[in-house]
Amino acid sequence: MIHAESGHDLAMTDGEFRMFAELLRTQCGLHFGQETRFLLEKRVNRRMEQLSLTNYAAYHYELRHASRHDGEMAQLIDDVTTNETYFVRERGQLRALMGEIFPEVLMQRRERGGGPISIWSAGCASGEEPYSIVILALEAGYEPDSDFRVYASDISRRMLRKARQGIYRQSSFREMEGSLRERYFEEKDGSWKISDEIKRCVDFIHINLMERSKIALLGAMDVILCRNVIIYFDPASKRKVIETFEHKLRPGGHLLLGHSESLINISSSLELRHLQTDLVYRRPVMGLSTPDPWHAAAQAAIDKVERTS
Repeated sequence: MIHAESGHDLAMTDGEFRMFAELLRTQCGLHFGQETRFLLEKRVNRRMEQLSLTNYAAYHYELRHASRHDGEMAQLIDDVTTNETYFVRERGQLRALMGEIFPEVLMQRRERGGGPISIWSAGCASGEEPYSIVILALEAGYEPDSDFRVYASDISRRMLRKARQGIYRQSSFREMEGSLRERYFEEKDGSWKISDEIKRCVDFIHINLMERSKIALLGAMDVILCRNVIIYFDPASKRKVIETFEHKLRPGGHLLLGHSESLINISSSLELRHLQTDLVYRRPVMGLSTPDPWHAAAQAAIDKVERTS
């Protein structure tokens, strides 16, 4: 039996670690290497104690036979996923979204008789990103439903519950101006609750990015934000997710990744686009796309290093 009060967790053998790491990689794309072995071991131990299980084999069996959506696997995924975020994160990218991408896409949609801009925040955690998009869009003079619609998804049901509640601590506002917080949130008992006006503009959906069947229920997108998510995936899972995004984006649609993420050695189907305040990826439009010289130069440099290593 594992006892938290003893301060000693049951150590995983190398084989047990590979067994759990592979199961999580297959189920949700998360990559656990030796550098994150301790984290995985601690989270698995905690769940085993809560379930009164005494060995890893028994818990692994429980995971493999539990419902993927409502069983123990969903609980473990909740425990091992990283959910650090805050409002207006990576501001330069959001400025490019509002100042360059929004006007361009909206004009194209209207010329073709299309509806509002469709935006998907993939891996939204507790909701700060999609709510930030709505707030900045309203500040820029765009109208919900007629100009834009925001969809947000996460693999963690616990995070989605928090996002739907829309109640945040001070740490979530480290990059947001006080005037915006005062305008769109109500303070209560040391926390801030987002206004119903903003809540109504976001549709939250439980999605595992490795499950294409559920993603297929979403319509075509003009913009997908998946920032600081695939950094935790193994290479094969990254390729699978990016391929899914490529299919969901309309021609000319944009993909926004985190600043520490890149598609080099993952996919060449999306072109890198230099905006005034940031770099984004775009699904090419037949006959209109031109290769980005910076992307080509970076790929050539990497290929050269790999040939000489």
